[in-house]
Amino acid sequence: DTSQSTTLQDLTPTPTLPTENEIGRDGVWTLSSAKPGFAVQQLRDDHNDTYWQSDGPQPHTVTVQWHRRVTVEEVCLYLDYALDESYTPSHISVRIGTTYHDLKEVKVLELEEPSGWLRISLVKPGQRLKRCHMVQVAILANHQNGRDSHVRQMKILAPAW
Repeated sequence: DTSQSTTLQDLTPTPTLPTENEIGRDGVWTLSSAKPGFAVQQLRDDHNDTYWQSDGPQPHTVTVQWHRRVTVEEVCLYLDYALDESYTPSHISVRIGTTYHDLKEVKVLELEEPSGWLRISLVKPGQRLKRCHMVQVAILANHQNGRDSHVRQMKILAPAW
């Protein structure tokens, strides 16, 4: 069992996002790789002082899978270039599908020194909402050609009906 030296009481709460429509808690989370002590628990603990750190070759991926089809409106990432520098993602792809074999890219982003919540809408105005069993965020490149990535928090939001 590996643990960090900080306790939950020492951490700063992440600025709030809507939580009533956060569906990530119902999914199964898979990481392409992780340094010990910097995995899904840190990515999902609601504190921006902790983070997932990848540990391997790019692309780095975070995949969330649900047993039933869900409606996804936004993928939200908390990134902090000032703290993470070369570990900060600069090129991201968001993919959705039913299984790993039919994932389709629905959004590609180039990021310039992001700081705070990045809210990635998967729906264009007038477009139907996305229904899927799986969402994957792929980190294709980092700032300063960094190898491993830090993502401080990640949320998946359904529409606020």
